[in-house]
Amino acid sequence: MSKHKDSSFFLNAVIGFLSLLLLVLLGAFFTRMFFPRIQNTRTDEQAQLISKVIQVEVLNGCGVPGIASRYTHILRKNGFDVVESGNFDNFDITHTFIIDHSGDLDNARHVARALGLSSKRVIEERSKDFYLDATVVIGSDYNSLKLN
Repeated sequence: MSKHKDSSFFLNAVIGFLSLLLLVLLGAFFTRMFFPRIQNTRTDEQAQLISKVIQVEVLNGCGVPGIASRYTHILRKNGFDVVESGNFDNFDITHTFIIDHSGDLDNARHVARALGLSSKRVIEERSKDFYLDATVVIGSDYNSLKLN
């Protein structure tokens, strides 16, 4: 008879646990029905406490090994979000230039100032499919750029 009591106790414990679980799930269901979740919406206004992040790509256009990494580090130190670095299509770029992709020339000019470049070195090339603000193409004049 002891074996029957043990299995009966185990069966009652399982039924009790499943009943409690069912009550919790029903409570959650009815709570969701009467108190729906709040939909998060993004505000159209700029937040006052958050600064605008300028996303940049740095490309090596002169062929000097590691130059894109070097200026990636410099731009990140100056607060830019460098999301990509690599090589340009060719290595015969003599003068460093910046390509504006977002249509906000102020962002590209800000990058130019950080590198000590004239705003004349900013080229506007808008692209809806390109999710960066600017591309920096490092030319063979990299020694004349700011290093901090």
